[in-house]
Amino acid sequence: MFKHRHTLPLLAALALGAGLAVAQSAHAQETLTQRVQEEKTMHLPARGMSMAQVEKQYGAPLRKLSPRGGDSARHPTINRWEYANFIVYFEKSHVIHAVLNTPAGNNRDPGAVN
Repeated sequence: MFKHRHTLPLLAALALGAGLAVAQSAHAQETLTQRVQEEKTMHLPARGMSMAQVEKQYGAPLRKLSPRGGDSARHPTINRWEYANFIVYFEKSHVIHAVLNTPAGNNRDPGAVN
């Protein structure tokens, strides 16, 4: 079938690599799906809550990370508060999103993000 014997091991390696990539992609999708489901069942700060409301309901955050943006109307100031299990993102002073603070996620050390 193949004219060159060295082509077969190369094709086998490519097939194995493709199989691993598909498996990793499926695992990443499963992990993301699980994380979204977890977030839905947790009582996280709701979009639109003020900083005062979040602090009253959830207490003081572990850390208030340095603000980002704010250099123009198109880039409003984004504040991030870190709690033990989640991070809250504020546009100016209102919640725009809250996410789980999991080691599997991309927010392992949110303070390190520039």
